[in-house]
Amino acid sequence: MRIIEIIPGTGGSFYCENCVRDSALVKGLRKLGHDVIMVPLYLPLSIDEPGLAEGSPLFFGAINLYLKQMYTPFRKAPQWIQNVLDSAPFLDFAAKRAGSTRAEGLEEMTISMLKGEHGNQAAELDQLIQWLKSEGKPDVVHLANALLLGLARRIKQELGVPVVCSLQDEDFWLDHMNPEYVEETKHVLTDRARDVDAFISVSQYFATKMQTYIQMPSDRLFIVPIGLDLSGYEPASLEMNPPVIGYLSRLCAALGLDILIDAFILLKKGKYPDLKLHLTGGMTGDDKKYIAKMKRKLKKHGFLKDVEILSEFDREHRIEFFKLLSVLTVPVPEGEAFGTFQVEALAAGVPIAQPNKGAFPEFIHHVGGGLIYEPNDATHLAEAIQKLLSDPERTKAIARKGREKVLKDYCLDCMARNMAEVYQRVLSVSKTKERG
Repeated sequence: MRIIEIIPGTGGSFYCENCVRDSALVKGLRKLGHDVIMVPLYLPLSIDEPGLAEGSPLFFGAINLYLKQMYTPFRKAPQWIQNVLDSAPFLDFAAKRAGSTRAEGLEEMTISMLKGEHGNQAAELDQLIQWLKSEGKPDVVHLANALLLGLARRIKQELGVPVVCSLQDEDFWLDHMNPEYVEETKHVLTDRARDVDAFISVSQYFATKMQTYIQMPSDRLFIVPIGLDLSGYEPASLEMNPPVIGYLSRLCAALGLDILIDAFILLKKGKYPDLKLHLTGGMTGDDKKYIAKMKRKLKKHGFLKDVEILSEFDREHRIEFFKLLSVLTVPVPEGEAFGTFQVEALAAGVPIAQPNKGAFPEFIHHVGGGLIYEPNDATHLAEAIQKLLSDPERTKAIARKGREKVLKDYCLDCMARNMAEVYQRVLSVSKTKERG
């Protein structure tokens, strides 16, 4: 099959789970022999293998997108100005600034993008369509998330091919919009969902949740869990001398870093005075004040020297990161659609401790490999971590079981094969309709 994957970029300033998933999918599909083109939007793609997107221009550049939404005269700006703002230096600068991952203040632009050909970015959509036509007709176009649904109608009209759409963590954006925009956004999402042939959720939990945002028929909704390239992930020693807690995600309050910091302090003051904490996953401009606040808290308790923040978090550095860990946790306050860090940790033989939120219990129930705790506060997280640290042999057995299951069910080939089956099913339905 010839497949086009349209993927929002984040600029590489933080660990992007969607980007990890999308780049793994492209690699897996190509490994199966499919012809796959990655098309980046907004900012440069943050992927472990940059060559995967070679040859594709970036569309809907973030700076131009913002200026055209906020300042009507800029919609008639000369093309050379737009080209400058879409250049790598400007986009790299934008990726490091605050606000690029924050829904607040960007509600009208979100709705405008969802309106597609009727939104303020219609000219950018025209450019994307013309480029897609020049590349030759694909069999399927895959949108990386539901916030891109505004592209689907024109793609189907102009290319005449099925469109599928992944679902993963859109709620993080939608739930933090100004309330006055939420109902309109849901209405537009539901309207544009009619243009999509299949929705693909990364977990049953998130499939159910997104049906409260988007009214979609159940026969167009599929579950395809994330799979990653797990080559090179070797079992950690879990020597626990000293024990080390790990955290892999963007360093921010929204993903529960403050809960972990408080749990770490409790454990240090309790049975584990030699405990260490290793943090990695990057940050945006929004997060710097928050990180400084966390450092002040650690310093106040005398534990700042026991915390290491690793600035590099590409695949090679993540593999090395896991080798020193005793346990990994990312205590997201309200949970997540999946949690790619769980797969990576268990592939490296590191047990996990996650709150009873989101898809975390669904994943851990399936693979083992860790503990679920509730409620999601520092005290109960500390108790879960202590259970893992206090019985090393049992913990090693838990980690081995989780690793075996992850290598079997969450590998690169697993996700690629499952996704290709959805594509084939959608193509079959489309061809049947054409004949009818």
